[in-house]
Amino acid sequence: MFRTSPSLRRAALPLLACLFLAGCSSDTTGDSSAAGPGSSASVALDAPEQTGSKGAGKAGGSRSSAAAPVRVSISSLGIDSELMRLGLNGDGTVEVPPADKGMTAGWYTGGATPGEPGAAVIIGHNNTRFGKAVFHDLKKIGKGADIAVKNDRGTELHFRVTGTETVSKKTFPTQKVYGATRTRTLRLITCDGAFDAQGHPVDNLIVYANRS
Repeated sequence: MFRTSPSLRRAALPLLACLFLAGCSSDTTGDSSAAGPGSSASVALDAPEQTGSKGAGKAGGSRSSAAAPVRVSISSLGIDSELMRLGLNGDGTVEVPPADKGMTAGWYTGGATPGEPGAAVIIGHNNTRFGKAVFHDLKKIGKGADIAVKNDRGTELHFRVTGTETVSKKTFPTQKVYGATRTRTLRLITCDGAFDAQGHPVDNLIVYANRS
């Protein structure tokens, strides 16, 4: 098992808690729809990965002058989605897109801004109780594929896929995905794999990309 600094763990644990049991299930038990109208979805409260996630700080590069991302598109897969902002819930977990917004991806504002130094993270559902979601076909993405992120100043930034990885949620590579970096990187994350007895996918699919 790798070791991380306390600051990295504080920043990464909420993200991991969200992703491990995010709403990509085959039934209503894991679609995070219980957050209620007007609120953001969150991980189930009994998620063991949530331990120590409260009060976490933000990670990634400075956004004092950076333009915020508003849209992500992957032409090779026919993916084109607005980006909602995902922050932290009151209990310290990272927000995820609500189940009824399954076709909309979200940018985690606690990470880097796409195009700035650091690891920017975009989260999307594979599917929800409403059906296929925005990142349902993400597993088909190939090395070298182009990911375009448009910001609120009208600039479109392009990232080139360097690789993909399917990992067990029990051994999520925190340092590799979320660790500090001087390069301008992008990570897309969704659920993947078979379902467990509670209807939750057992794996995460991670797409790694660098600014092109």
